[in-house]
Amino acid sequence: MSYPPIRRFRYIIYLMDILLLSLTAFGGPQVHLMMMIERLVHKRRYVTEEELLELQALCSILPGPSSTQTVTAIGLKIGGQPLAYLTLLVWSLPAMLLMTLAAIGIHYLERNAISLNFTRFVGPMAVAFLMYGASSIARKVIHNTQGWTFLLISTILAYLYPSPYMTPVLIICGGVAASLNFKKHEKMEKAEIRIKWRPIIFWISVLIAAAIIGKITNSLPVRLFENFYRNGSLVFGGGQVLIPILYNEFVTFKHYLTEQEFLAGMALTQVVPGPVFSIATFVGSVSLQSAGWFGQFVGGFVATAGIFLPGTFFIFFAYPFWDQLKRYRGIRASLEGIHAASCGLTIAAAISLFQPMMTDIQPVITVIATLIVVAFGKVPSYVIILAGLLLGLVF
Repeated sequence: MSYPPIRRFRYIIYLMDILLLSLTAFGGPQVHLMMMIERLVHKRRYVTEEELLELQALCSILPGPSSTQTVTAIGLKIGGQPLAYLTLLVWSLPAMLLMTLAAIGIHYLERNAISLNFTRFVGPMAVAFLMYGASSIARKVIHNTQGWTFLLISTILAYLYPSPYMTPVLIICGGVAASLNFKKHEKMEKAEIRIKWRPIIFWISVLIAAAIIGKITNSLPVRLFENFYRNGSLVFGGGQVLIPILYNEFVTFKHYLTEQEFLAGMALTQVVPGPVFSIATFVGSVSLQSAGWFGQFVGGFVATAGIFLPGTFFIFFAYPFWDQLKRYRGIRASLEGIHAASCGLTIAAAISLFQPMMTDIQPVITVIATLIVVAFGKVPSYVIILAGLLLGLVF
């Protein structure tokens, strides 16, 4: 597809803006959203603030990484699918490279019998970030007793039954239960919904093909792609929800990496700019550490592709008819249940990760101190993690 020179130049400027965001966007989706409003709306005016918030709302009800889907949707809106794919690549590439290099570095330390004890503070810090993130999101999206009840139930069930399959079950059940209260939402004039099924057909085809090829060849890179592609197809609520899913599957069940390695990667997501879903890159890279540094790059790449592609396909599918879909009260009502269940999953993950630390006073104090600093100190997360690494080296 060819574009007029002026339009092509505008797209290049847009991609440079996305690259700048990917290099400076520390924190989670809420921080990313404020930075997008500042740069993409107020400074460049690619979209209006109302359009951006609507796109973010759409992404919040779709599986996948909400920040990544939002910037991809903006690319889709202003330049079609080619620009959307380029947006995805530019946004995710810096975090992918940094997390892969971090995984290679950690493997190098372990292989040379260099203790990872210097990371002993960052694990509890990461758990504190998870706790604070869950509570912050819960306060923003839950506004009544029903929502808090959904959160409590999902927290208990996710903690008692830490299965990867519990996540979609709880999220779907929360959404369906909340949608029953659709009458409290204002009626809106409905329009005909015209659906193009090609993105969904392509999404299903890739999922089935990856599962079959992985089963036949027993190739670990292919199986990793299928694992992350499946997880990327089921994760509602952003990186905070993805973390417990990956922990349960790759640490608890498959033992591809240790708990200490996972906590180190989880903490590094606070240091590395860009999407929180970059934890998947780290997990994929560590999972292939036995194949050397090249294998780790392959693991990081297949994990990144697997985790991000489903959300992109869902955006291509849902964006064309989102204006019509959001007019249905049941759809708007279901958001509260989905958000509550997602927060419950995050809280359950934080409890599971914190429980083994409770026997030692140092991690407990670290968690408490980090929560206080994050809640009242207004200190950037990457500064806190870097301070934790420095403490581990000094003491």
